[in-house]
Amino acid sequence: MPVSTASTSSEKIPDVLYLPETMVDWPWPRAINPHYEEVKAASNAWFYSFKPFKPKSLYAFDKCDFARLASLAYPWSSKEDLRTGCDLMNLFFIVDEYTDVEPAPVVREMVDVVIDALNNPHKPRPEGEIILGEVARQFWALAVKTASPTSQKHMVESFTDYLESVVQQAEDRDENRFRTIDEYLENRRQNIGARPSFVPLELQLHLPDEAFYHPVVQELSVYITDLIILDNDIASYNKEQATGDDRHNILTLAMRQFNTDFEGAMDWVVQNHTLVETRFLDGLKRVPSFGPHVDAQLQLYIHGLANWPRCNDCWNFESGRYFGNKGREFQKTRRVPRLPKVVKSQHKLKEGRRENVDIPLVEQLELQPVRGA
Repeated sequence: MPVSTASTSSEKIPDVLYLPETMVDWPWPRAINPHYEEVKAASNAWFYSFKPFKPKSLYAFDKCDFARLASLAYPWSSKEDLRTGCDLMNLFFIVDEYTDVEPAPVVREMVDVVIDALNNPHKPRPEGEIILGEVARQFWALAVKTASPTSQKHMVESFTDYLESVVQQAEDRDENRFRTIDEYLENRRQNIGARPSFVPLELQLHLPDEAFYHPVVQELSVYITDLIILDNDIASYNKEQATGDDRHNILTLAMRQFNTDFEGAMDWVVQNHTLVETRFLDGLKRVPSFGPHVDAQLQLYIHGLANWPRCNDCWNFESGRYFGNKGREFQKTRRVPRLPKVVKSQHKLKEGRRENVDIPLVEQLELQPVRGA
């Protein structure tokens, strides 16, 4: 089905958005790592040392609280492994923000720098290089000290795939291209960074290829990734529609592809979410045995995978990333006032590149004048 490149009509979006409780029946409860505060302080101090953003955007970074995301994602990890998880989330953030304001050819250059740094964590970075290279190098140089050989392989492999998808997203942005839902999911499964985010679950494990790459295990990983995508797009939609960044959001694509309104698109997303949940739970019954030693490690890994949708859903409301200071309130009421569209001249100014990028806070967006007023 051809997909129009016209913007989604605001008439299809209600003044108050209803966010369904997609995770209400998920069997894995919320848990958080007891080392959260200590490791957050260390990881954020490391990140700040690069001076990656102006103070205003660093404040926006603080509001996101990616250390909380890592602590919810790896609640049973050691202090060392949690540090790897926190640093990884911070690396994702700077890669996303730096590449989001650049055209595809520049993004390609950035991505190549990060890929080289991950493959050569002990090689000094060239003088004058964009700081992404040194951030990635230091992240991985520390992580490999305690990471198993198999987990190291999986990180470099999956993070490279994630970076390649970032280039694809930049190309879509340059061409003002809207993907079909199937095309979007194919790209987003890499672009959301789930696969590298699963690696901290296995830093102390030694999963052989026959187990890790088994079709059923990979299938379970895709299901968990899809649940993360769906819940992330539900939570982020309001902010993204306000800033004009909803091209890569499944609600926008569903409205366009099915010629429906917001409620119709949300119904489709919720139905798909329930279907994926069922497929994951059924898939657990089909995991084969690889012997007692491998089975025990694989169970730990799969248990960590299953925790990720719960972690993601909790962080969406517990951080200030998508709902500002009202996340807990919206988590209870499930009703979110639609944010006004950002006046384009005030959003992502041409000179707002890289460390000067403007990262809008939800509280700022609420005060924006209505576009066209």
